[in-house]
Amino acid sequence: MANHKSALKRIRSNAAKRLRNRYQAKTTRTFIKRLRSAVSKDEALALLPKVTSMLDRLAKKNVIHKNKAANNKSKLTKFVNSL
Repeated sequence: MANHKSALKRIRSNAAKRLRNRYQAKTTRTFIKRLRSAVSKDEALALLPKVTSMLDRLAKKNVIHKNKAANNKSKLTKFVNSL
């Protein structure tokens, strides 16, 4: 266990950040699944900007890699256009 006061604080803040990152990543995955299961093009077009924004935010905060975000956005856009 860490002895320094700053190390103990860092452990607490890392745990909080980890929980926040996991929550945001899981929420984004849920929205991606919701978008993929969309039947109508109108519904998918309404969800696409929200999902794109979520992916960009995760990439900006280094929760996911920027290329993974770009690949996901590209595939989802192709999917929506094919509806």
